[in-house]
This record gives sequence, C-alpha cells and structure tokens, in this order.
Amino acid sequence: MTKTSRRWPPEGGLPALTLVLGGARSGKSCHAEGLVEAASGARRVYVATGTAGDGEMAARIAAHRARRGAGWSTVEAPHYLVAAISRAAAPDAAVLVDCLTLWLSNRLLAGADLDAARRGLLEALAAARGPVVCVANEVGLGIVPDNALARAFRDAAGRLNQDVATAADRVVFVAAGLPLVLKPA
Repeated sequence: MTKTSRRWPPEGGLPALTLVLGGARSGKSCHAEGLVEAASGARRVYVATGTAGDGEMAARIAAHRARRGAGWSTVEAPHYLVAAISRAAAPDAAVLVDCLTLWLSNRLLAGADLDAARRGLLEALAAARGPVVCVANEVGLGIVPDNALARAFRDAAGRLNQDVATAADRVVFVAAGLPLVLKPA
C-alpha cells in the first residue's frame, strides 16, 4: 500500500490505518477505542472478530461492550473481515477492528488459505474509504510453541502483523497500558 493510493486521512485527523499491538491484557483495546473516540464527528464502528465460545470469552465480550458504551455500532465478523471492512469504512466513520489475531485464529481453524486471507485483508485496508484502527496481539515474544499448530499460528500472526505494520501510517505497541509509538518514528 502506498501513500499515493489512499483517499484518507484528512489533515490532522486519524490516519488511514493504525495498528495497535500488545500482549494479552496490555491495554491495547482501550487505547484503540480512545483513538477512535477522539476522531471527532466520525461514526464509531466496532468490528468484532471474537465469538463467545465459552463463558470466559463471553465475559470478555460483555466487558468490552460495557466499556465502549453507547455511540458505537457493532459488526460481528469472525470470518468475513474483508467484507465487514469494505462495508463499514466510510469517510464519515472510524472503524475499529478488534482483533486481527482472533480473526486469523478463526480462519486457521476453519482451514482457510491464510496467505489469501492476509492478501485480501491488506487489499481491503488499502481500499478503505475512511480510517481503520486494527488491534492485534504480539505473539512472538514468548517461548517457541511445542506443537505444529501453535507454531503455524505464531508464524502466520507474525507475518500478518508485519504486513499490516508496513501498510500502516501509525503503529503503536502497548505494554502495561502505556502506548509506545513505533511508527512514524
């Protein structure tokens, strides 16, 4: 994605594409929500990729919804993220995708072609007609997983994060609730 291919951002507003990375419970979702809420005048669209497969995940989803409160519209997209971004991204809207890692996990477990899924996502982000903030887990900082599926997931997540970071105008790493801007430097 090149700067010249973008239709966004407006001067001084939210960049066309922001990536917010961090570990589990690092504060990355709160930070991303704050970025979208600061986009004055924009409709706020939350694209959710998680599903309530168990009680713990259902509680996490409920906590995220309660924290956001009113003023957000929610689009459920555990598998069809490209279509959701294409529909939601508009000049009058700021879109938050939470999170790329869950979407990737959903696609992996569904047996999808992850390279094709990644390319489709990058194309949708490049074509977005308004700002998009993506949240993703940084999964490559720990020990090497002990099984092939977990290693394949870690590798695919790392590639996806690198590609989205390359395309992004802004990349922020959040640790202990503290944002560290990685790009632009």
